[in-house]
Amino acid sequence: MALVLLPGLANLIEDISEEKKLPTQVVESALREALLKGYERYRRTLYLGISEDPFEEDYFSNFDVALDVDEEGYRVLASKIIVEEVESEDHQIALAEVMQVAEDAQVGDTVVLDVTPEKDDFGRMAAATTKQVLAQKLRDQQRRMIQEEFADLEDPVLTARVIRFERQSVIMAVSSGLGRPEVEAELPRRDQLPNDNYRANATFKVFLKEVSEVPRRGPQLFVSRSNAGLVVYLFENEVPEIQEGSVRIVAVAREANPPSRSVGPRTKVAVDSVEREVDPVGACIGARGSRIQQVVNELRGEKIDVIRWSQDPGQYIANSLSPARVEAVRLVDPEGQHAHVLVPPDQLSLAIGREGQNVRLAARLTGWKIDIKNSTEYDQASEDNKVAELIAMREEDEALQAEAEARLMAEQALRAEEDARLRELYPLPEDEEEYAEGEAAYDEQAYAEAEANSEPAAETVDEEMSEEATTADAPAEDEAR
Repeated sequence: MALVLLPGLANLIEDISEEKKLPTQVVESALREALLKGYERYRRTLYLGISEDPFEEDYFSNFDVALDVDEEGYRVLASKIIVEEVESEDHQIALAEVMQVAEDAQVGDTVVLDVTPEKDDFGRMAAATTKQVLAQKLRDQQRRMIQEEFADLEDPVLTARVIRFERQSVIMAVSSGLGRPEVEAELPRRDQLPNDNYRANATFKVFLKEVSEVPRRGPQLFVSRSNAGLVVYLFENEVPEIQEGSVRIVAVAREANPPSRSVGPRTKVAVDSVEREVDPVGACIGARGSRIQQVVNELRGEKIDVIRWSQDPGQYIANSLSPARVEAVRLVDPEGQHAHVLVPPDQLSLAIGREGQNVRLAARLTGWKIDIKNSTEYDQASEDNKVAELIAMREEDEALQAEAEARLMAEQALRAEEDARLRELYPLPEDEEEYAEGEAAYDEQAYAEAEANSEPAAETVDEEMSEEATTADAPAEDEAR
């Protein structure tokens, strides 16, 4: 068949490459796949209304499309195997037919034939299929490049622009760097901040949370405004001491979406200083709160507590409950990380926080279970008895869990022994193969040892025969004398 002309093919590839920000090789590959799908559609439409579709899923696996950009056209090629008798015309070709062109052809060889249909025969349905497949392939390539581009991104915080809204999600445009085209990212409802005003073209700092493969949608970017990594990034940008390494962020506890609307977003940040002369809390707050105010503004008024980290758990817990004033911290169960915090009556509500938010964040930040107690009503003996009961219950639960784990391990060991015994009685095919291989190896070893032992035995027999011969010849020598 002659080349099917596609006027303006070279310009079309260049235009798509520039519009989609894809290499020309990728566009050509997508176009070849789309034309091949169009050819499959053309072949299937020949049987519409006549009989059932005879083609299986991988029937056209030996077909390919060759693009000729210079001549601006394409050909459909089929790889066929040379056989004596043809059973499938799309996959095989008769030896006698090939020998008319190539006399040295042999059965089993592969030839490539031009099976391009006429342009008028291609059909409207096949052309529509080609167009749809091309658009889908280009989208897949774009998403694949997005996944590769953002998967190893060093800076996880991006500047995003609101494009549109889909259900409860916000679709935003993000870019991985200077000069790179913008791509779409999804900000789900659970990762949004309640104080944000997501209007069209509004810009926000977002944390690149995930680059995942979504079924039927391909690679997709998911960003977040509620991730604690966004707070860390903002402090790193605003505090030079963190960039230099003299101040470090030890832990972050954030509640960006409180369970109640009456409670606003809040974050606690624990910082430490590598150098003694540097105040980590003061460095993060800045002169007259200038540095922390920049972070608060970016997070739309979110309340942020910067506290000093300490190696002493009691001091660390007391600091974490800031701004409440703490009288004492009792580590009632260090192994179970349980502490009682004693505060004055006027500091009780402040330490707990509205709907328990302050103590909840402090517990997350420190990793300890914290009970706020009124210092004037605290009965140490009674509280110690309660804690002792809790410790006993915890130790009992741990013992039961250890016992259950030991029982499970014992049952697994018994099951393994029983399986081994049953496999000895009723070996599986693979066991028989291993047994046969072992027997063969054993026979070879035994044979080699027998060969090694047989040589000395033969020498012994020869020596005995020579001794007998010498003894028999002795009387004859005497008679001769």
